Amino acid sequence: MVCIHCGGITHVINSRPQKKSNQVWRRRQCFACLAVFTTTESTDYTAVWTVLKGQKSVSGLPTTKQPFSRDKLFMSIYKSVQHRPTALADAGGLTNTVIQKLLHQQPSDQLTAKQIAATAQVALHRFDSAASVHYAAFHKA
Repeated sequence: MVCIHCGGITHVINSRPQKKSNQVWRRRQCFACLAVFTTTESTDYTAVWTVLKGQKSVSGLPTTKQPFSRDKLFMSIYKSVQHRPTALADAGGLTNTVIQKLLHQQPSDQLTAKQIAATAQVALHRFDSAASVHYAAFHKA
């Protein structure tokens, strides 16, 4: 990784896995300017998962495929919890929870939109029933 200050080469001086968020926290130092900064490393689910959407075709397969978008999931959950004073933090935590549940449910690289919606619906129902009702109105599980 390059330094954010001078563009020089950096090395890791400290690293810690974050179990809850499935990330790695790293402290880096630049060889050139000796600046120290922090990074977090996480999985890019866009490259890992494909979401199958749409009506079933004659062959029984869904008609469209698109890469998984954590941001799209986050925004749909955020819209459901925005009535809460801590909506941003709640949506982030719920998004991480849904992704972790999907990781354990689906060992393959393909998910269905209904599967994602159902998993999000369960997480929201356990967290906030009003948010669950709002989510259900816009997403069919």
